[in-house]
Amino acid sequence: MATTKDPSDSQRRLRTDQTDAETVLWNRIRNRRIDGHRFVRQEPIIGYICDFVCREKRIVIEVDGGQHHESAADAVRDERLSEKGYKVLRFWNNEVLGNIEGVLTVIQSELAETEDTP
Repeated sequence: MATTKDPSDSQRRLRTDQTDAETVLWNRIRNRRIDGHRFVRQEPIIGYICDFVCREKRIVIEVDGGQHHESAADAVRDERLSEKGYKVLRFWNNEVLGNIEGVLTVIQSELAETEDTP
């Protein structure tokens, strides 16, 4: 999840430069494939560009790889997003690539447990 002041250029670049894991997950959650819930990718929220977001459920999905060695910074982002009413789900690249069905099960469970936003 990158931080930016003008997200439009970064969003376009990140959409075309997705990791393999992000591409795999996107192909499984796009077009309302999980119980009809709509996800968007590279969504700016309070200055952060989030990998995937379900707006109606206020769920953010982050796919972390080798570049994410800053768990303290991630914790701050997660806290700020939580303060704005977002639930953040984090998965490692190897989880998505090696156990996509398990990842989808976790996402589906969170979607079922989370109330729609007005």
